[in-house]
Amino acid sequence: MTMAAKKTEVDPIPDLDSLAQAAECLRALAHPMRLKILFLLESNRWTVGELAKECSIRSHVASEHLRLMQRCGMLSVEKEGQKTYYQICESQVHAILACMREKFS
Repeated sequence: MTMAAKKTEVDPIPDLDSLAQAAECLRALAHPMRLKILFLLESNRWTVGELAKECSIRSHVASEHLRLMQRCGMLSVEKEGQKTYYQICESQVHAILACMREKFS
C-alpha cells in the first residue's frame, strides 16, 4: 500500500500566523506552576492571593503567571469590589486539562 493510499482525509493545516499564536499559547502552558494554577481554576474562580497561598508562591509571581495566561485568552477576570477573580474562559483549556489528567494521573 502506498503512502497516498494510506492517507486519510484530515482537517486543513492552520496558516502560519495561527500556528504562531498556538505556539505562544502552548509556551504559556509549558510551566508546572501555570498548569497547577489552571487545574485549580478548572472548577472555581480564585483571586491572586488565594492562588499564591495555595501554590506557596508570592502574589506577584502568581500575578505574572495569570497575566501571561490571560494574554493568551485562556482566562477572564471578574472584579467584585476590591477583589479580582480569575477563571478559565476557554472550553479548549478544560479539554487540554482533561487530556493531561488522563495521561499523567
